[in-house]
Amino acid sequence: MSSGYSSLEEDEDFFFTARTSFFRRAPPGKSRSGQPDVEKEKETHNYLSKEEIKEKVHKYNSAVTDKLKMTLNSNGIYTGFIKVQMELCKPAQPSPEPSSGGCMNTLHISSTNTVGEVIEALLRKFLVTESPTKFALYKRCHREDQVYACKLSDREHPLYLRLVAGPRTDTLSFVLREHEIGEWEAFSLPELQNFLRILDKEEDEQLQSLKRRYTAYRQKLEEALGEVWKPG
Repeated sequence: MSSGYSSLEEDEDFFFTARTSFFRRAPPGKSRSGQPDVEKEKETHNYLSKEEIKEKVHKYNSAVTDKLKMTLNSNGIYTGFIKVQMELCKPAQPSPEPSSGGCMNTLHISSTNTVGEVIEALLRKFLVTESPTKFALYKRCHREDQVYACKLSDREHPLYLRLVAGPRTDTLSFVLREHEIGEWEAFSLPELQNFLRILDKEEDEQLQSLKRRYTAYRQKLEEALGEVWKPG
């Protein structure tokens, strides 16, 4: 497909690959076989040594039961799959794609991809036009019959978390949610300024209405007093 996405529908499980946004291309004039930004990317993803990554990828692939294995490249960057549960309050914009509400999506990503990039790719997939800052990716962990949900920062790397936790989704899973109402940081500065203008306008309207009421009340009270004190 021209968009760089491929999808496979299987019940409510959707798979797509965002090569244009997830797998970085070499700038024009440079060889595509090279990795000009590899060292820079490693600086932001320096969790494990090459040998540790190799060992963990091998261990991970040995435990995989659904054929969604990881691939380790010679430069130390690895690719693989993460599953994201879509828990959105609002339905996505009408589109030929399947509905995002409550479905599970399997993404093929790189170890250098961040939480922010994953969120943006999911929103593009379902044609959600709202700002990515209004959404958050959570990791859901299961420990001793208890479920814990933790919001991930935009700079964390989901595939690294998947690698360390192993392939079992009952141990670690990912969930995309909208920010809860009241989290003002989810809105942009122009939106917040617009909210203030609306509140100022409503406050002024309420104040003027209150003044009119009390002016009318004062007028009627003065008229009543005038009738009482009018000379007989």
